[in-house]
This record gives sequence, C-alpha cells and structure tokens, in this order.
Amino acid sequence: MVFNTGAALLDAIVLAVVSKEPEGTYGYKITQEVRQVIELSESTLYPVLRRLQKDDCLAVYDMECAGRNRRYYKVTEKGMAQLALYEEEWKKYSAKITGMFEGGINQ
Repeated sequence: MVFNTGAALLDAIVLAVVSKEPEGTYGYKITQEVRQVIELSESTLYPVLRRLQKDDCLAVYDMECAGRNRRYYKVTEKGMAQLALYEEEWKKYSAKITGMFEGGINQ
C-alpha cells in the first residue's frame, strides 16, 4: 500500500482483529489477519500489542499449546470503548477523503 499507516490506525486495526475473538487470540494469528488489509511485520506488531496492553486496552494471558506457552491477547472493556471511538472517527475521516476524491467536500 502506498499510504503510511499511523499509530492510531494500526491500534484500531489490531483492536478490531482481537475483538473478533471473545476468548482472545495470539500474536501470529493477529499478524496474519492484519496482513489481509495492510503489510505488517511481526517486529511492528509486538510493540503495538505492548502499547495497547500498557494502555489497558488489551489483557494478556499465557496458555500451553503443544508443550509451549502461547501468549494470548484479549480486548478489555476500555479497549472496546477505544475501538468504538476509532470506528466512529474512521467513518468521519474516510467519508471526508472519499468526498475529496469524488469532487470535493461540501461545507
């Protein structure tokens, strides 16, 4: 994609992906789903996950899988509120951009 993805949009995308799994999901799966809409490396994803965890938007827990611990991420109540805000802001933002492409924004 030719457009840069800012931190807020990346946070919104990650929260949207994780929110689809009520019991939580793990990093590799999150990366694969995010890659369906933007190019993203795991080295980019994990700082985003840590930031969202630090901001209390994600809860983290470990679960054994095939003899190894796998870290799972789950959206918190605060994370759901933040996601709702991101969705609302995205709708406004994307409507303005689409309006510009389609002939300008009417005030």
